[in-house]
Amino acid sequence: MNIAIVYDSSTGTTAKAAETMGKTMEAHGHQCRVQSIALADPADVSEADLICVGSWVKGLFIIRQHPTEGTMQFIEQLGDLSGKNATVFCTYKLAVGSALRQMAQALEGKGATVVEHFKYRGPEPKDKFALFARSLT
Repeated sequence: MNIAIVYDSSTGTTAKAAETMGKTMEAHGHQCRVQSIALADPADVSEADLICVGSWVKGLFIIRQHPTEGTMQFIEQLGDLSGKNATVFCTYKLAVGSALRQMAQALEGKGATVVEHFKYRGPEPKDKFALFARSLT
């Protein structure tokens, strides 16, 4: 399976999580591209079999939690995702709020089916992601 993992990272935590996700996917036999939203081409990402979009969570302590504006703008630039599966993920310190829901809704608005949500308090994806990667084989 051809998988695109794109992310917005401020401090490197989300980037590290995305890289670990990519290595996990490759360990399960998938081809995977991991790129920041600043470098990723929306047209190339739209061609992947599975699209994973991640963001660090912005907000005021534990209120108004949301994905970054850059993440949402990148999703808007994606092409038609009808028939494509997608996942969303975020890294956070205190709370996730509506970050995952907002990204999922934006991808669904492009026609994707969001099959999973992941949240990481820190840079390390937990066992749940490895189980997801294994389920794709």
